[in-house]
Amino acid sequence: MSRRAAVLGHPIGHSKSPALHTAAYARLGVDIGYTAIDVTVEQLPDFMAGVAAEPEWCGLSVTMPLKTAMVAEVDEVRGAGAHLGVINTVAFEDGNGKVRRVGYNTDVTGIVRAVGYAGVTERPDAVILGGGGTSAAAIAALRELGCGSARVYVRDAGRAGEAIKAADAVGLAIELLPMADAAEGIATAGLVISTLPPRAADGIADSFAGLGTGGGGVLLDVAYDPWPSRIAEEWQRRGGAVVPGLEMLLYQAVEQIKLFSGHDVGTDVIDVMCDSVGLPRRVR
Repeated sequence: MSRRAAVLGHPIGHSKSPALHTAAYARLGVDIGYTAIDVTVEQLPDFMAGVAAEPEWCGLSVTMPLKTAMVAEVDEVRGAGAHLGVINTVAFEDGNGKVRRVGYNTDVTGIVRAVGYAGVTERPDAVILGGGGTSAAAIAALRELGCGSARVYVRDAGRAGEAIKAADAVGLAIELLPMADAAEGIATAGLVISTLPPRAADGIADSFAGLGTGGGGVLLDVAYDPWPSRIAEEWQRRGGAVVPGLEMLLYQAVEQIKLFSGHDVGTDVIDVMCDSVGLPRRVR
């Protein structure tokens, strides 16, 4: 029987996950069809009830705004996701004849690998833009990189619960700061991780462009459509290193593919994944 996987989110038409996964499964020679499905938070329980009745499912990728809501729809959460309360992956496992839905957060590995290949060393002076679900993964990634603290710029501190919970879970001290001050904050940072939606950092980029100095570190902008983003363009103009969100997407997808297919993912598979979304093969 052919197996099935998908990426869920709202909106979802821009997602590059189908290209990455389809290329990988073709290279691995496994019969897994992978699509994008538009699902809102309100629709998620009914969707997952339908999935339970269809045995061909082997995995789900989860993007905004479902990363927190999906926790209630799985049987177990493992790894970083269990501490963060935010997941981006659901793998379907056979346990004594019963399918179990297991949640993971592969965004953490995606961030660590993406910024690591850009030359980020341990304990960078770090800034995170945004306090939503992806910021939780960024906080956990910073802890893995050896950071003891980070500055987190948010529009509304009252809606930064996911970031606060993640920081408490992994033992990272965070300072919540107003987004209006973000341009000056990123100017002195060694590593900036923007978890904001597409175009949401444009105003920060415009303010940053007006500053006379700063911007020599590494910027990871998780938003990859459109690309380059305004903030990525300005950061690169200042001589800083830019990590496109597609690299994070690539490396978190590698971990999902291992879970969904049961196969290891070697450099040959990563190469065809890079080709599928226009990333250079030098990315490792």
